Amino acid sequence: MKDNQILIYQDAEGGVSIDVKLEEETIWLSMAQIVELFNSSKSNINDHIRNIYKSNELERKATVRNFQTVRNEGKRAITRELEHYNLDMIISIGYRVNSIRGTQFRVWANTVIKDYLIKGYAINKKRFQEQSAQLDELKQTVKLLGNVIESQELNTEEATGLLKVITDYTYALDLLDQYDHNRLKISSITSEGIFEISYQTAKDAIEGLRNKFGGSKLFGNEKDHSFRGALAAIYQTFDGKYLYPSVEEKAANLLYFVIKDHSFSDGNKRIAAFLFVWFMEKNDLLYHKDGTKKIADNALVALTLMIAESKPDEKDVMIKVVVNLINLRN
Repeated sequence: MKDNQILIYQDAEGGVSIDVKLEEETIWLSMAQIVELFNSSKSNINDHIRNIYKSNELERKATVRNFQTVRNEGKRAITRELEHYNLDMIISIGYRVNSIRGTQFRVWANTVIKDYLIKGYAINKKRFQEQSAQLDELKQTVKLLGNVIESQELNTEEATGLLKVITDYTYALDLLDQYDHNRLKISSITSEGIFEISYQTAKDAIEGLRNKFGGSKLFGNEKDHSFRGALAAIYQTFDGKYLYPSVEEKAANLLYFVIKDHSFSDGNKRIAAFLFVWFMEKNDLLYHKDGTKKIADNALVALTLMIAESKPDEKDVMIKVVVNLINLRN
């Protein structure tokens, strides 16, 4: 059995869900977790523990261990040592507080320990559900790709781009081996940018793009105020924090909003793709260290088409696809 395993206990009614520490072939819960498990009070649980020791039913030395725990207090992560009690103590308390919940927990705990001893593992339902959700996202991405193929005639470069998007995204998820449920949002994004896009800088950039495409008066002509709104949206805050905290999320949402809002009389997709690449370059995110682009030109075309064909309720999936392709792991 491996030390420091964290399992999920949930009662039969689904009303109690607790992270349980498994170590030294037994289960350990803190005082707060025991209180939650038996729906009791700390003073009541303390009284039962004192009586259990007083009657010599259990020995303190054998049933208590200190484990380090990390708690967020404001903006600080505070590490403290908390007393945890093993399965013998938990069961003894269960007989005194609530025999039904005690029995449910004892049956579950003994089953989990048996699985570890005989099979070498126990199924973590929560993690399984998280990986299932990741697979569902991948399925939705494939569905979006299919929508583009069905609705548009693609040339060879565009078709190759679609294949590259789905291949890169599958690799980025790394579902079968290394994907950890916290890696995506903690270790693979850029928290602070070096360039903030404004309405005027964006308009100047679009003006340069208009000249490249022949100087048409319709190209880049704003139909309403939605383009201003899109730029404001990626820097929107709530309670002093950005709704899209990373540079990658801002870039992905910029691409999405400009495509979906149809702010211009002509050139919406080209302007969206251009601003997306321009914004990434300004924030030093467009290229790998070897000088190659993170997103090839044909993949960018494919992403633009996929977003254009996507439905509003598929926005979150599209944003995750884009972020996965431009984050620090790609």
